Amino acid sequence: MLRYQIVPVTPFEQNCSILWCDQTRKAAVVDPGGNPERILKAAESLGVQISLILLTHGHIDHAGGTAGLARQLGVPVEGPERGDAFWIDDLPKQSKMFGFPHVEAFTPDRWLSDGDTVNVGAESLSVIHCPGHTPGHVVFFSDSARLAVVGDVLFAGSIGRTDFPRGNHKDLINSIRQKLWPLGNDVSFIPRHGPMSDFGEERESNPYVGDYA
Repeated sequence: MLRYQIVPVTPFEQNCSILWCDQTRKAAVVDPGGNPERILKAAESLGVQISLILLTHGHIDHAGGTAGLARQLGVPVEGPERGDAFWIDDLPKQSKMFGFPHVEAFTPDRWLSDGDTVNVGAESLSVIHCPGHTPGHVVFFSDSARLAVVGDVLFAGSIGRTDFPRGNHKDLINSIRQKLWPLGNDVSFIPRHGPMSDFGEERESNPYVGDYA
């Protein structure tokens, strides 16, 4: 079974998450924006071995700690989709702009595409390309756990911003309604900011993408 724990990182307290397979105790860190020591301490307390880093998109608050953590652990980085390469290349500039410590650019070991799968131990997650917040944004979905890690696509009661370079509001709305809602109302999701929710609740009440919006 796939398990998860949210680990708040950076001064923004965004939701990095650890996903792990309870059969093998192999784990993936999703969106390590910073505070690698906090992530490693959480993994140690869970008794899991980090074998992979997954990225939903290339913004610094979610990808800023990737290069250092990958090098420290000797693990591969998978994601996002190639459309976010310009964001990852721009990480050093982003770090100066937002007052972060210097952040390294890097090249993921594997760019992801819609329909790919990623493996965490014995568990598989589907990759869903959901552009709009950024052009290369992806969502990770576990059908067996009925869980989606949605990055900055969707939040409890809100949606991601589209005013960044190459953001697109229409694409974001289409990503949510055409790619996420069909997964089922019972799917719980972990956003990168704020509390968890489920697709059924958001379809009922989200003022931006709910069925009555």
